[in-house]
Amino acid sequence: MKDYITRILNYSRDNYSKMARSPKGMLKHPYIVPGSQYYSADLWDWDSWLTDVAVRQIMKDNGIVDERFASCEKGCILNFLEHTKEDGRMPILIAADETMPELEDGVLTNIHKPCLAQHAAFIIRENDGDCEWLRPYMGKLRAFIHYYMRAMRHEKTNLYFWQDDLAIGVDNDPCTFYRPNRSSASVYLNCLMYRELLAYACICKQMGEAHEAYEKEADRLKEAVNTQLWDERNGFYYSGDLNLRPIDSNQWLHSGMPRHWDCLLQKIDCWSGFLTMWAGITDGERAQRMVDENMKRPELFQGAYGVRTLARTEKMYALVKSANPSCWLGPVWGISNYMCYRGLMNYGFLEEARELACKTIELFGKDIENCGEMHEYYNPDTGEGMNNPGFQNWNLLVNNMIGELEGRVAVKEF
Repeated sequence: MKDYITRILNYSRDNYSKMARSPKGMLKHPYIVPGSQYYSADLWDWDSWLTDVAVRQIMKDNGIVDERFASCEKGCILNFLEHTKEDGRMPILIAADETMPELEDGVLTNIHKPCLAQHAAFIIRENDGDCEWLRPYMGKLRAFIHYYMRAMRHEKTNLYFWQDDLAIGVDNDPCTFYRPNRSSASVYLNCLMYRELLAYACICKQMGEAHEAYEKEADRLKEAVNTQLWDERNGFYYSGDLNLRPIDSNQWLHSGMPRHWDCLLQKIDCWSGFLTMWAGITDGERAQRMVDENMKRPELFQGAYGVRTLARTEKMYALVKSANPSCWLGPVWGISNYMCYRGLMNYGFLEEARELACKTIELFGKDIENCGEMHEYYNPDTGEGMNNPGFQNWNLLVNNMIGELEGRVAVKEF
């Protein structure tokens, strides 16, 4: 384990700067890419946020002051805001020479995941509260938050939904992939949105602007997730199915007893149920059940190298190499391991968190030892890299785990 840690720390120190990019084409500010030849020039939404959290740890551990990277992290935010439409639609991806289909008039599709305010709040915190660089763009950021609240929130349940299955981050999550448009109240999306509302409220407060309404919306969303998406039988959170026919009291077949529920649970065991621990949405009793009855069970989520992204008991379970979509049907990803780890730490499951951190260290340590680099995702039983050698991105969050294990101050996302 000590050797793996050394390899990871040295690799990270020597390679993190390869993800920094200078302005190019449509990208007027420096920015961060995920690494590898397949993502060598593009700015992605949640990738840039979580990569930044990892790089901050690497620089902190090594005493590095990297002004170029500091400009890149702010540049990620500014590039996205400068390509945001007046109605709040923000691109998921910006390539130097491509237009974004999600911004075309009349197109109803997904936009940037709700993590931009979280990324901005993280940068502000890491820069001792300096938020003046963001102030000229607050109108665009507000429009982005309000687009989600206006166009992607289900009125009956207060849950947020995907417009379609385009670039949802967890690409082929069966709870959204190939499902009807505007029908998936993804637990992953709602956990991100809860933290996004809190982050935006924090930024507003820092700037002396009204913030209470966003805190209240976050409280409503937390209640909705706990009320609508928790399954008492299985001790787990699931995504919601909003694809229900409207109640029509004049329809004779249903008039005797109209439905009294506004969504159904998609009881598909996806790792994203654990994000309620990362987000701070669940309570201690439910967290205990999720860990004992789901995360620790080898027939469900527990793998030799971390948390399976889909339980092995699901008929959709598949360990295959794919891209566009990338495979989230069981392989271990660095980001899912990290966010589950952070959730465990949040709720005091220190032994379980340490075990998951050690599995992640072994995974990446062996990969660097054998291949000289990391991969995008892995076989949960063998640790074999399955796709995209040279991928760095959020895999580097293993540094944050190592820092915490070794007693250093861990850099954490907002």
